[in-house]
Amino acid sequence: MRFMLIIKSDAATEAGELPPPEVFEAMGAYNEQLVRSGVLLAGEGLHPSSAGARVRLSGGAPATVTPGPFPRAEDLVAGFWLIDARSVEEAVEWARRVPNPVGGELEIEVRRVFDAEDFGAAVGPGRGEAERRPRAGSATRA
Repeated sequence: MRFMLIIKSDAATEAGELPPPEVFEAMGAYNEQLVRSGVLLAGEGLHPSSAGARVRLSGGAPATVTPGPFPRAEDLVAGFWLIDARSVEEAVEWARRVPNPVGGELEIEVRRVFDAEDFGAAVGPGRGEAERRPRAGSATRA
């Protein structure tokens, strides 16, 4: 099962501040643990919301685009890992191991990623394979 470990933003990440060297070192070691264990599928940090935009779609109306920054930093995402774990409990254990060498508040949300099989008959016959093809193609694009 795939799980996303989502690191919440704070005032520092939203200000675009880079973490101190000890955080880079600790996160690098953690990422190596994920790689060695074979669970890491992807993981990235995100630029602050001031460098992004929100696109809102509503019915047939034209999309509205709101440039960042966005309020409530604690509701935003600073980065993520996509891991392959056997259970939510295992994913939570990986989240508990995320380093926090400078202290302070660090919130990580653990969410299971849907697979085509999770939708059962609702996706129709052969749809599972159709859902997997684009993912496989985008993996080879890099």
